Formats: sequence, C-alpha cells, structure tokens
Amino acid sequence: MAGGKRPDVHPLIDLENGIVGWDGDDDPANPRNFPMPQKRFLMLLVSTVTFISPFASSVFSPGVVYAEEEFHVTSTILGTLSVTGYLIGYVTGPLFFSPLSEMFGRRIVLSAANAFFVVFQIGCALAPNISALIVFRFLTGVGGSACLTTGGGVVADLFVAEQRGLAMALYTTGILIGPVLGPLLGGFIAQRAGWHWVFWVLVIVGGTLSVLVMIFNRETNHVVLMRWKTERLRRELNRSELYSCYEPNRTDAKGLYTSTLGKRLIMPFYLLVRSPIVFPVATYLATLYGCLYLLFTTVTDVFKKSYGWSTEISGLAYLGLGVGFISGQIVFALASDRIISRLKLRNNNVYEPEMRLSTTIFFAMFIPVSFFWYGWSVQEKTHWIVPIIGLAPFAFGMVGIYNSLQTYVIDCYPRYAASATAAMVITRSLMGALLPLAGPRMYAALGYGWGNSLLGFVTLGMIPVPMLFYKYGGRVRASYDLNL
Repeated sequence: MAGGKRPDVHPLIDLENGIVGWDGDDDPANPRNFPMPQKRFLMLLVSTVTFISPFASSVFSPGVVYAEEEFHVTSTILGTLSVTGYLIGYVTGPLFFSPLSEMFGRRIVLSAANAFFVVFQIGCALAPNISALIVFRFLTGVGGSACLTTGGGVVADLFVAEQRGLAMALYTTGILIGPVLGPLLGGFIAQRAGWHWVFWVLVIVGGTLSVLVMIFNRETNHVVLMRWKTERLRRELNRSELYSCYEPNRTDAKGLYTSTLGKRLIMPFYLLVRSPIVFPVATYLATLYGCLYLLFTTVTDVFKKSYGWSTEISGLAYLGLGVGFISGQIVFALASDRIISRLKLRNNNVYEPEMRLSTTIFFAMFIPVSFFWYGWSVQEKTHWIVPIIGLAPFAFGMVGIYNSLQTYVIDCYPRYAASATAAMVITRSLMGALLPLAGPRMYAALGYGWGNSLLGFVTLGMIPVPMLFYKYGGRVRASYDLNL
C-alpha cells in the first residue's frame, strides 16, 4: 500500500470468513469510540508524564557547575555531557520502545520505561563521580524517551485526523514547556538544596506519576486490542483459524507477527530512510531543535556573567521562551482543527494529511526573529528584559512548526505513529545532544551577536521548507510504496 495511503477506518468483524474486527463503527471497545472525558483523561495522564521527561533533560543544567566543583571536573566537554547525555538516551530508547509499543501495547511499554526512568534517577543522585553521572543520565534518557514516542501513538489511537490538532497541542505542551521550566526550577533547587536534590525531586515526582500511569492508563493500540479479542474468540468458539483484521498474515497460535522481532525493531530506521515524508520532516525539525539547544547553552551563562544574576534566578531568563511556547500552543490548539475542517469541506469532505501544514509558513516566519533580537541585545548589553522578550518569537514559531509537522507524520502513518515519531525523536535528539558541544567555540569566535545571527540566517533560509511539504507532500507520498 502506498506510503501514507493506509485507510484510517474501522475494519469490521466477519466470522464467516474468519476475520475478527470491531463489532461496528460505534463499537465501545474501539479507543476511537471512548467517551470524550475518558479520552481527555488518558491524554492528560500521558501528557503529564511527558512533561517530566523533557523537564528532566534541562533541570540539571543550572546545577552542573556544583557537580563539577564536587567532582573536580575541569573539562567543559564532561560537564556538557552530564547534561546532554540525557538526550543521547533519547536517541537510543525510541529504537526499542516505539516498535515494542506497536507489537505489545502502549501501556506495558510506557509503564516499564517509566520505572526504568525513576530507578536511574536514584543512580544520578548517588553518582560517585562525573563518569557515573553521565552514564546514569544517559540511562534515564533511555527510560524517559518512551513517553515521547508512545504518546504520538496514543493520539493516533484515540482521535481521528480532524481532532488530532487539539490533542497534539495538549500532548506536546510538556515536551515544549518542560525544557523551559527545568532550568527555572533547577536553579533554585541546586543553589538552595544542592545538585543531588535535583534528582531526588525527579525521583519523587516521576515515581508518583509512574504509579498513576500503571494504575489508571488503558491500552489503546488497535492492533493489540484486536489480537486479544482474536485469542479470546478462538478459545470461546474453538476456532483456531480466526485471525485479526490487522494481522492477516499471522499464522502462529499466540497471535504474534509473522515478521521477526528484528524487523519490527528497525521500523523507525526504515521509515526514516525509506519514507519520503519522515526523512525531510525529521531533518528539518532536527535542525530547528539543534538551534534551540545552541540557544539554551548561552542563556544561563549570559545572564550570570553579563547581568550578574545568581544561579537560582538565572532560570527566570527562560520565561520569554515559556511565554512564547504557551502563546503558540493556544493559537495552534484553537486554529488547527478548525482550519482542517474547513479545508476538508472544500475538498469534497476528503481529508489529506497535507492540510495540516497550511499554517506552517505563518509560524516559520517568527523563528529567525529571536536569533537577531536576542543575539544583538545581549551583545550590546541592553536592559535584561530586552533579550528575554526576544526569545519569545522563536518559541511561538517552534510550537506551530513542531505540532504541525508531528501531527502530519502521524496522519500519514497512523498505524505506525509511534515508530514514525521515534524516527523524529532520534534525529532531533541527536542534533540537540551534539550541536551544543560546538556552542562555546562558536560564540567565543563570533560573539553573541554574529553567533546568533548565523543561526538566524540558517532559519531564515528554512522558512519556505514547510510550504514545500504542503505543496508537494501529497504527490510524493502517493508515488512511494513502502510495503508497510
């Protein structure tokens, strides 16, 4: 079937032909038919956990100087890796968690990964040296990556395309706000209670939320739910020939895929390499994400050295980003699904995933503004409020671009939403982990003004890219057969 052309429908039961499907379009067992309050509760549950993981990625950044002092670290690379090592875990975890969530279910994978995340936060708090801290940060990143990828699958499981904009805005709030609030709160914790308590706070909050997920979360993966139903009907009706509508080639009694586990585990890479949609979208977002983390590397240092702020209040400099993120989320949540409904109506009530990208050029125009505004206001040492305000346009634009493209990929591959999301998480996390390593040298050579202007020119040249996806995405998508 052509890439992205898989129909987003409810396959119905046909026992005469041995097919097990949904009992009807309104089958209450189908997650798409869950009551709206239940859908919102499940999304809130996943979104809350998803907030903690990105929050953990940056909460340690203000406290790293105290860890360096305690462990007598003189290498800036080691200090940086103790922060960005978490993002390297984001590169590794999705390779396993996303395909496994598509094979065995979202709930069990998310619960296991959350427990992994909490356990190794304890390791971070008790780390005896900087090397151990880097390793434990990497492992917590592995566990924390599951919510970033399975959450996209949950959105696809619960909502039809016309409702995914609002759902995605709720889900991604934590992904975007978490890294901003991390340094803000981390500075106070590290200076007042010590850097070890940064991780003890994550243990307490993350552990509590993990228990709530284990208790209240429900399985939403259509394939897994139908496999369970098939196995139940085989036993009840004594008909071993029955097979799931989602797994027509399955032949073994346990209901596992005929394809090997290894083949399933490479699905994120397969989509990244073979999909004409996932690769360019992932590359574009990874570039923006790298620019974001390069920007992050300067904020605390700038406000401590240029403006004389203490560690605990330096995190307040991220408030401009926070305001931009929240404003962007509100605009996207209110506008996205309404625009989709109108475009679908104009298209003879036929939905095309590219409709999701109609607002991207608007959001993309805001992104370069911050680099010029923030960079030169810092370079010229203007009043501290000027660079803080200057960070807001980037955050506003980033929200719209991120949500639009993330939802677009889910719309293209709803059944493999977790793997497609994983491919994007891997590329952007790799860029976010490695690019900041070049930040100190770049800013030392170019200064904050021209250093950030360089990023501004890069993002300025990238403004037309989302419109290319919008104009040619459907044509390209229809011309490729991925044999999923």
